[in-house]
Amino acid sequence: MPPGASYTWDHKAFVRWCLAYVTDHHVLQLRPRHRRIQGLRFEVVPSRFKEKLDKASFPTPYAYAIETAKQKALEVARRMHQKDLRAPDVVIGADTIVTIGGLILEKPVDKQDAYRMLSRLNGKEHSVFTGVAIVHCCTTDAQLDLEVSEFHEETTVKFSELSEELLWEYIDSGEPMDKAGGYGIQALGGMLVEHVRGDFLNVVGFPLNHFCKKLVELYSLPRREDLRRVKHDSIPPVDTFENLSDVEGSGSDPAQGDDGGGHGRAEADGDRTQAPAGPQGTDSHGTGESPPPFPAGLLELIDGFKASKALFVACKLNVFDVLKVDGPLKAVDIAGKIDASVCGTERLLDVCVALGLLEKTDRGYRNTELADVHLASDGEYSLHSLAMHSNDHFWSLFTDLELAVREGASAAFGRKAEEPVQSKHKTLQFMRAMHGFAMLTARQVATAFDLSQFTSACDLGGCTGALARALTQEYPRLKVTVFDLPEVIEHVTCFQPEGRRTDRISFMPGDFFKDDLPEADLYILSRILHEWPDDKVCELLSRVSSRCKPGGGILVAEKILEDKPAARGSLPASLNLLVRTQGRERGLPEYRGLLERHGFRDVRLAHAGDRLDVMLGTRASPP
Repeated sequence: MPPGASYTWDHKAFVRWCLAYVTDHHVLQLRPRHRRIQGLRFEVVPSRFKEKLDKASFPTPYAYAIETAKQKALEVARRMHQKDLRAPDVVIGADTIVTIGGLILEKPVDKQDAYRMLSRLNGKEHSVFTGVAIVHCCTTDAQLDLEVSEFHEETTVKFSELSEELLWEYIDSGEPMDKAGGYGIQALGGMLVEHVRGDFLNVVGFPLNHFCKKLVELYSLPRREDLRRVKHDSIPPVDTFENLSDVEGSGSDPAQGDDGGGHGRAEADGDRTQAPAGPQGTDSHGTGESPPPFPAGLLELIDGFKASKALFVACKLNVFDVLKVDGPLKAVDIAGKIDASVCGTERLLDVCVALGLLEKTDRGYRNTELADVHLASDGEYSLHSLAMHSNDHFWSLFTDLELAVREGASAAFGRKAEEPVQSKHKTLQFMRAMHGFAMLTARQVATAFDLSQFTSACDLGGCTGALARALTQEYPRLKVTVFDLPEVIEHVTCFQPEGRRTDRISFMPGDFFKDDLPEADLYILSRILHEWPDDKVCELLSRVSSRCKPGGGILVAEKILEDKPAARGSLPASLNLLVRTQGRERGLPEYRGLLERHGFRDVRLAHAGDRLDVMLGTRASPP
C-alpha cells in the first residue's frame, strides 16, 4: 500500500470477500479502489507455479505446504507486476495437504491409487494441513519489493471403519480424483468422516478463523466507534453475493485454474493478499500475545525412537517377509506365522500401518511397495539387514549416549569394547547391512564425477562389490579390484547376482593397513575414513599416496559435516560422533586438508544424494 494510504473497515465487505475466496478455485490479489474505501476490490488469478517441490527436503509436512503456498503467491505477484508494472497490494496463497504418519498424500492418479489412499486413511486419524502465505507488495520506481508473512493450520480427521464396497462406491462417483488424500469433506466425502478436531473450514481448504486472527496481527483495525455498523440476522449465502472479482479469463470454468496441491477444494489452490503490517493486536482471548505454533516437528522427534524400534521389531520377526509371500493376512494368521501373541502382533501391525509400511484392508494387512522393496529380506535393494544391524549394534550404543556425552565415547563404550566381527552370522549381517546401503548409493557415487579417464580402480574396503559393479556398468574400459579383509572376501559369492558376473571385477583379501595395496589408476575409499581417527587416516592416505602414480586419482565418499543446520537425513552422521570410540565425521575443509597433505590436488566435491558426498583428488607429481 502506498505511504499514507489507509482502509476503512467494512464487516460486510470483509466477510463477503473471505467467503468469495473460500468458494473459488483461483488465486486472489487485492487492490484498493481508492486510498479510503468502504470495501476491498479483489481479482482472482490462477497461479502458474508448478508444484514440484521435493517433499523429502522439508522437515515437516506443513513446511512443504507453506512453501508451496508462498511460491504460488509470489508467482502471481511477480507476474502481475510484469503485466502492468504495478503489483497488487497483497497476494494471499494457500495450499492444503493430507498427511498420515508423516506421508503426504497427493491427488490420486487413478482409481486404484485412490483406493490405496482411502484404505490407508480407513478407520484412522490423519492430519490436514493448510499453509498460508500473505505477500505484501510494494512498487517503488518500477521495482517490486515483497514481504511475506506465513502460518499453517492443522485439523485432525478420523475416518470410520468402512467396507471395501463403500470405498469403491465413493471412488466410482469420481469425486476423489481431484482431491488431495482422495476425498472432499464438503461433498460426498463427508460420509467417510467419523469426527473432526479443529477448524472444519481448514479441511475444506482454507483456515478462515486463523486467517482472520492473522489479519488482526498484521494490520491496524479501526476503533470500534469508527466502524460502520450493518446489522445482519445471518451471513447471506455465498451465491447471493454480487461478483466482486476481475477473473483472468472470466467466464471459464473456475476449476481450470486449479493447479493442484489442495485438499480437493478450490480454496486450497488459491492465493490471497496482505497489506502493510501495523501494530500487533491482541489474540482472541485478549491476552495480548498469541500462542506459539504447535511444535509438531519437535513432538515427532520426541517420539521418533518408538517408530524406529517398531520397525526393527517388525523386521526381526520377519513380518514383511511373511506378507510379501502370503499377504494380505489377518493379524491372527500373521501371529501364528511369526510365533507371537495375537494382541501384540495386531498392535505392532497397526503401528506399521501408521508409519506407512503396511496397508490394512478388510482382507487383512499387506506390505506397501516401500516394504516389499526395502524391508523384505530377499529384495535386491533390501535394507532389512541394515535395520537389524542398527537394532543389534547401534541401539545398545545409543542407550549409553548420556554417559558418552558426560565422559566421552571411550569411557562409555571402552569397557564393553565393540566385539570384533567373529562369527559367520555377525559377518554376514554386517555385510548385508553395508550391501543394502551400497546398492542404493553405488550408481550415484560412480557417476558423481566423470571417471572415464581411469582404466583400473581399487576399491579399498569394497565389501560385496556393489560399487565395483556400478563402476564397471558405467565405464566399459574400467577394471576394478575389491580389496577387503579375508573374512569378508570369503562370503562375497553370496552377494553376486545371477547373470551379472563380470571378468572386470576381482576380489583380493588383505588388510589395507598392513598388506601391499593392488596397483591402480584410481583408489576408492567409500565410507571408510569416518571409521578411523586422524592418525590412522593419515597412515592409510600415506599408503595410498605412495602407491598412486602422478595423474592418478583418489575418490572418497563420506557424509560431509556442514556448519549450517543439518537436514534431517544427515543427523545420524552427526550423532555418530558421540558413540564412535575411534573414528569421527569431518567437514570439507578437513578432508580437503588431509588429501592435499598427502599429495592429492584439485580436490573437488559433488553430492551423491542425501546421504553421501563424493570428493575426487588428483595425485600431483613429486616436487
